[in-house]
Amino acid sequence: MSIWWSLHLRREAASVPLARRLLIGTMETAGVDPDVSYDLSVALTEACANAVEHGGDTAPDGSPQAYRVTAYLDGEKCHIEVTDSGPGFTAPSRGPRPAATDAEHGRGLCLIEELADHVQIGNKPGRAGAVVSFDKILKWREDAPLVAV
Repeated sequence: MSIWWSLHLRREAASVPLARRLLIGTMETAGVDPDVSYDLSVALTEACANAVEHGGDTAPDGSPQAYRVTAYLDGEKCHIEVTDSGPGFTAPSRGPRPAATDAEHGRGLCLIEELADHVQIGNKPGRAGAVVSFDKILKWREDAPLVAV
């Protein structure tokens, strides 16, 4: 079984729950374990929130630019990628640094690292923009209708 979808979303806060609901609905329909679905939905929410907040300037007409969310459920793995057209990441000396426990910002990338099995954070090759991609091995409900064979 393989499911693929891609969204081109405006950089507005209202786009984040749309992406999350589509992911949860897809995984629920396919029969993915609810705990795995929850972890991936939180990671996706953080990646989308970062794209909305840091993903670029407004377009010449004053509207916010867009970002893209792509998800693949393929066999036993889910791969998610969020790309924007902002300034991208500066080259860090190491991975994301944990934010202070009482901080209101700065936890997103660390949460994604904790919730996913494999994470890649970087810039679009040759263009402005950040790319956050992550994978998680799927677990299935016993009654899953679309389990990979």
